[in-house]
Amino acid sequence: MKRRARLWARLRRAGFLLPAGLTAYLWLKGLHPGLPGLACPLRTLTGIPCPTCFLTRATSAALHGDLAGSVQLHAFGPLAAATLLGWAAVAVRQRRLLPRGLAAWPIGVAAVGLLAYWLLRLWLGYGLGVEGFPAFPALS
Repeated sequence: MKRRARLWARLRRAGFLLPAGLTAYLWLKGLHPGLPGLACPLRTLTGIPCPTCFLTRATSAALHGDLAGSVQLHAFGPLAAATLLGWAAVAVRQRRLLPRGLAAWPIGVAAVGLLAYWLLRLWLGYGLGVEGFPAFPALS
C-alpha cells in the first residue's frame, strides 16, 4: 500500500509535465499521423461530429506552422496550439499543472465560442448542404 501511495505522490508532483508531453505528442503526430489517438465517441456512436472533431489535427498542423491547413480543419486550431504552448511553458516554469492566478472567464468564453462554431458547422453541413466539416478519411 505504501508503494502505491509513493507512486501516486510522484505522479502528482510530475503532473506539471503533462501539457509539455501533450504538446510534444501532437507535434509528433503531425509528423507521423499513424500514431495512436482517440476516436470521437459522439461521431462513432451517432455519425455527427462533436465540437472538437478535427481539432487534434488542426492543432497539430498549427504546431507545424501550417496555419491555413489548420484553419481549414478547425478554426480553433491555431488558438488551441498557442494555448497549449503557453500552458506548457507556464506549467514547467511554475511546476504546477494548473497555473496560479488562472481566470475562469477565458475558458467560459472559449467554450461558448466552440459551441457556436460547432452549431454553425452543423447548420452549414446538414442544413444547407455546404461542406461544414472536412471530408472524413476513408476507413480501410
